[in-house]
Amino acid sequence: MRRLLKLAMAAALTLLPATAAFAQTEITWWDFLSGGDGVRMKALIQKFNDTHPDIKINATTLEWGVPFYTKVQTAAAVGQQPDIMTYHISRYPLAVPTGILRPFTADELSAAGIKKENYVDAAWNSATSDGKTYGIPFDVHSIILYYNKDILKQAGLLGDDGLPKGLDGLDNFNAVLGKIKALGKVQYPLSINSDQGASIWRIFYTLVAQQGAKFMDGKEIMPGDASLKALDTITNWVKTGYSPQLISYEASIALFTSGKAAMHINGVWEVPTMVDLEKKGQLGFQWGAIEIPNLMGQQATWVDSHSFAIPNSTVKPISEEKVKTVLEVIRWMNENSISWASAGHIPAYKPVTASADFKNMQPNAVYSKLADTAVYDPISPLAGVAGPIYEAAQNFIIPAINGQLDPKDAIDQMREELQSQQ
Repeated sequence: MRRLLKLAMAAALTLLPATAAFAQTEITWWDFLSGGDGVRMKALIQKFNDTHPDIKINATTLEWGVPFYTKVQTAAAVGQQPDIMTYHISRYPLAVPTGILRPFTADELSAAGIKKENYVDAAWNSATSDGKTYGIPFDVHSIILYYNKDILKQAGLLGDDGLPKGLDGLDNFNAVLGKIKALGKVQYPLSINSDQGASIWRIFYTLVAQQGAKFMDGKEIMPGDASLKALDTITNWVKTGYSPQLISYEASIALFTSGKAAMHINGVWEVPTMVDLEKKGQLGFQWGAIEIPNLMGQQATWVDSHSFAIPNSTVKPISEEKVKTVLEVIRWMNENSISWASAGHIPAYKPVTASADFKNMQPNAVYSKLADTAVYDPISPLAGVAGPIYEAAQNFIIPAINGQLDPKDAIDQMREELQSQQ
């Protein structure tokens, strides 16, 4: 009997480690990623869960924009916030002063093996305020110039390397647009989304930054004449018929993909659209994409970043153990972000962009150098995704480029509107 009892106890003790090994730490995850981004992120989360039996990410996707950020703030106030969330870096200047983001300590980052030098400088710096790191960048996403290789070749504007030539400098670029129009092969030389403030803001801000100017200098909004020059440039493209008037986001893409526009300015997130159409044999031409040419004097491009952050709650703060697990998730996501790059994004984690897999990913590898001259939205609560600046662009810049408002009046009214909100 004693022998049987000993055997039973030994068997029970043998089972204990196995039971403990399958204990899981559950992580509540919120994101705002839909479409192709959503599909890719869900695949990454599934892969993480499959390879980490001790951790389970429970993911929820919420509505993009203001609804997401409002939900986060409300949830944190009552202690029902997620353990980890995606967050646009352009929103940090608005979020940090409100205390909604929990900063990571140097010791926490070090213990997780997360090092500043492994990340794109502009992205990491934009996630840092007063020496504190409030989030970890996941990507750099920007606007780029898509182009129809067949049309550019016919116009003598394509180099032997398959890249456009002669586009740098505004006079040269406008001459190229004129040459393409005269060729008579397309309806428009350049397609831009001319009825949506967010799309135009990205182009407008890029042209301001390329002049070495600031959109905001302290409390002063749009000092000097750089903003007017940027607006005049876009207005001229529409006025001369180089670009369509009052065209929606979807229609601006369709103009390019149908071969009715030779070039198209849009976000890197439309790269999968081109790739998919090409694979299906539905594009009808060879295409490529490069960073926005240096039109105004110095290379610069508007960018934003998806990042990972922890909501801050004084009601129910996250535990130290959960922070360690969250950082393990973040480190793994960045180390495996090559699949995220297939969505057009530039990984913020430098070892991935230095890999052979990324260098063979086209046209991503070609335009990825824009990360070195990336310009984020102004550091102001007025800026960031779905913020007051985006709304002002809709209310004033859009009417100006479509001939409904004088450009100078548009700049003056936009300045007055934003200054009243400071």
